[in-house]
Amino acid sequence: MRILVTDGMDSAAIARLREQGHEVVEQFYEPDALGAALREADVAVVRSKTKVRKEHIDAAKGGKLRCIIRGGIGIDNIDADYARANGIAVRNTPDASTESVAELALAHILACARYVSIAGASMREGKWEKKAYGKGIELMGKRLGIYGYGRIGKRLGNMAKGLGMNILAYRRSSTPESIDDVGTIYVSEEKLITTCDFISIHSPSSPDGPIITAEKIARMKDGVVIINTSRGANVDEAALLDALNSGKVRAAGIDVWAEEPTHNLALLSHPNVSCTPHIGAATVEAQKRIGAEIVRIIGEL
Repeated sequence: MRILVTDGMDSAAIARLREQGHEVVEQFYEPDALGAALREADVAVVRSKTKVRKEHIDAAKGGKLRCIIRGGIGIDNIDADYARANGIAVRNTPDASTESVAELALAHILACARYVSIAGASMREGKWEKKAYGKGIELMGKRLGIYGYGRIGKRLGNMAKGLGMNILAYRRSSTPESIDDVGTIYVSEEKLITTCDFISIHSPSSPDGPIITAEKIARMKDGVVIINTSRGANVDEAALLDALNSGKVRAAGIDVWAEEPTHNLALLSHPNVSCTPHIGAATVEAQKRIGAEIVRIIGEL
């Protein structure tokens, strides 16, 4: 098969595909050229940068395209229902990057609690601001609210429990005030929003707009910490910046952005923001797992 890899892929996985006799083309296409490229491929492998929309699927109709594989968890950068309605399978690799994303979320939690990002940056400027950054907080005994308790949310919850945090989780399908077998308490959205010291978002993006809005931030505890390693659209960036400036939000850890690459300099340069450029799944181990899973999926076609 002709396999189009638009956003990069583990080199060992590409080598295995070629050893199996497949033609692998590694090339990114701008939106106006993507449809024609898809038409010539049997399989397209994308990450988060490539967006496969209806117009690209329409342009690929009548061609060779059989399957679109998202190397990662969500598939919201693919018009999946439309693709399937036109006979194109859509797959992803939901387990492969769980550990990496959960660890990055925890890293942002720690960075926000102890001023790791800004304190390190100030030292590289030749400053020694021990007093300014000597008012960190401990995680022990704090409430971590996990909004979206799927694979990543559960893994983060297990990690945070090891640090003595109390885990509250909101998931639409769970009964509020129930407790799972590892001690996580499922709560209503309202209770999670209003009672947690840290809130970490692990939900797909919603067609209804951001999960974290100005109205919801107003109901949060003063000094709350917000972490987003899910989708940039899940947080109203303007509302978050206002809350950081007012002190309502103590700090924020952000890996995903409304626009990528982000141009929101006011937010990313805020002293109480720990920021990364969408690297949740960007570990050597995760990329190898993602590549191996993609090879397995292609082998089943």
